[in-house]
Amino acid sequence: MRRSEERLESELSRLHALDRESLLSQWMKVFNYPPLKGARNITLQRGLSYHYQERAYGKLKASTSKKLLRISSSTIDNADLVPSKPKTQTGNQLIREWNGKTHTVMVIENSFEWSGEHYTSLSAVAHAITGVRWSGPRFFGLNGGVLS
Repeated sequence: MRRSEERLESELSRLHALDRESLLSQWMKVFNYPPLKGARNITLQRGLSYHYQERAYGKLKASTSKKLLRISSSTIDNADLVPSKPKTQTGNQLIREWNGKTHTVMVIENSFEWSGEHYTSLSAVAHAITGVRWSGPRFFGLNGGVLS
């Protein structure tokens, strides 16, 4: 893992340990204006997290921002604007790098195989890899989540 990625991961982890006063202070330091009145801690954490990731990886392309805005304002009648979620099929391989190690999961009938073990869900595999509870589809990038 590159030093900048390690620093980003450290900054993101640190955010979750901050109390409200520290989050507000960090917000003011980063954005130079106060958050919306009544903003919850999770909102502050997400805003700061996005800022740190944007600083590390760059901003979204204008075309991507426009598409996201169009999707967010779409109605059920415009559901075709929203991309469908990828589906896993028997025989697919899911590959995820975590803490400098590449993990390969095989999709087999009604289960998943990782490191010689069978799991009934991707979330169970993600938990086995990380030691913490994750949404398996999110961890493996199947629901539009950004992989780290």
